[in-house]
Amino acid sequence: MRSVRITLCAGAVVAAAFTPTAYAADAGVRVTPASPAPGSDIQLWATGCAGQTGTAKSAAFVADTRLTGKDGALAGETRVPTSLEPGTYDIKVSCDGYDDKIKGSVTVAAGGSASPSAHASPVAPVRAGGGGAATQLAMVDARQTGPGTWHAVIGLVLASVAAVAVAVRSARRSRHGDARD
Repeated sequence: MRSVRITLCAGAVVAAAFTPTAYAADAGVRVTPASPAPGSDIQLWATGCAGQTGTAKSAAFVADTRLTGKDGALAGETRVPTSLEPGTYDIKVSCDGYDDKIKGSVTVAAGGSASPSAHASPVAPVRAGGGGAATQLAMVDARQTGPGTWHAVIGLVLASVAAVAVAVRSARRSRHGDARD
């Protein structure tokens, strides 16, 4: 029974070791809808990045698109400008510290906007909601979020008290000849 358990664990380790290779081999960009019309909202998926964030850039996007995810798959949303001419546009994804690590393309179809009531595309990302709290949270100093000096002092005092208690108990046992465990 023990050999079966060891075999299963070894198999899991081997599978985990080769998983990143599979993601790297399938590197690419996928866009939904495949042929968006000007003014359409689109979703992007990029595979082949080891990190959890990336940026997709294209002339077919209103602005650079932030991608987030994990396990080699990143996703994000953007919009095609309403004034964009139909055609094929390159998409370049920067991640893992490399510019243009993953490349793809999107074909913008002819036609009006995605819906009759669609508004003109903004020329830059719109700050909406939260009152800028997201920006403030991103700039939090790491020294303010971790344990402080007082936490370290209290931890050391508690560890010292525990060590002294163990030493005193050990001394009493050896003095009284108590050999209990």
